[in-house]
Amino acid sequence: MREILNKAASRRAVLGAGLAGASMLAMPSILRAQDRSLKVGVYGGYFKDSFDKNIFPEFTKATGIAVESVAEPTGEAWLVQLEQAARAGQAPADVSMMSQVALLKGMSTDLWAPLDMSKIPNVSGLIDTFVNKYPDGRFAGIGAVSWYITLVTNTDVYPEAPTSWSALWDAANADKLGLLALVSNSFLLEVTARTYFGGTDILDTEEGILEVFDKLAEVKPNVRLWYRDEAQFEQALKSGEIPMGQYYHDVTGLAAADGHPVRSTFPEEGGIRDSGSWALSRASEKVEEAHTFINYMCQPEIQAVLSRKVGTSPTVKRDLLDLTAEEFNAVSSDIEPIIPRYEMYQERSDFLNQKWTEMIAG
Repeated sequence: MREILNKAASRRAVLGAGLAGASMLAMPSILRAQDRSLKVGVYGGYFKDSFDKNIFPEFTKATGIAVESVAEPTGEAWLVQLEQAARAGQAPADVSMMSQVALLKGMSTDLWAPLDMSKIPNVSGLIDTFVNKYPDGRFAGIGAVSWYITLVTNTDVYPEAPTSWSALWDAANADKLGLLALVSNSFLLEVTARTYFGGTDILDTEEGILEVFDKLAEVKPNVRLWYRDEAQFEQALKSGEIPMGQYYHDVTGLAAADGHPVRSTFPEEGGIRDSGSWALSRASEKVEEAHTFINYMCQPEIQAVLSRKVGTSPTVKRDLLDLTAEEFNAVSSDIEPIIPRYEMYQERSDFLNQKWTEMIAG
């Protein structure tokens, strides 16, 4: 999951009873909204701020359902909290934006309430990979947002953009790369498989995974930094100290727009498309409101707002969007993406982490 730093949430002081009473006649629409409410968990910091400003108020206007947004902790801490709360019959959030690995882990404990597709008709416009099902066919999650990790370069050091992920292996780039530090967030196994083995099917077996690890290990002499701190690599990329690597397409685009000598390239093998999905806690009592919310978020016009305001890639099909070519290319690409093998990280976690430490970033 993309790690996004939580900012301290500022909360307005609770209104005194007298002021609330005086406001009652002035704000009937808000009071009606309070009759129906929903707690929605989203990644903290910039994500939450953007949703609070651009998405949730419009949803309340359209549906009469008030939203209380909840800042999720990063990593899988939120999954643990939801699991523990559900066992006690409680829901810290009714609907949460979950990483794909966390969504799968929640499926293994039946944490997610099955979704009724007849109440989410807008799901018909979603790209197929953004509909998540339990093994028995029940619907567990619906694509909320997606983002790309691409091949990034400093334009002062590389006047010409690279065209392939194979640039990571080029001996000319010795000691010039910044790559994500974890097997489960870099998705470099998938990049290697797509670039050198014709696709990710080779990752179906441990033997195949080891073959891909061997090829990926050849990139090590070119790596200057295995980074956990996004800001550290971003600064080194801007300065040219570490002039090539993998990074988030949207953030790189913002840096370029601010005048920094950086570019994001979708290689011919595709960018890495990661995503978060909406999932409903089995302990939630707001099932109807949750379906209304998820259906609302699946609308092409709302996905377009997210692209423009939050910088995420749409989860709906391109031909349904009113994004201009420039707006679409700022957040996405028509090149077939590399989709992470999320099941692999759930099923072979110990094996992958051990081999990653031994062979790659140890």
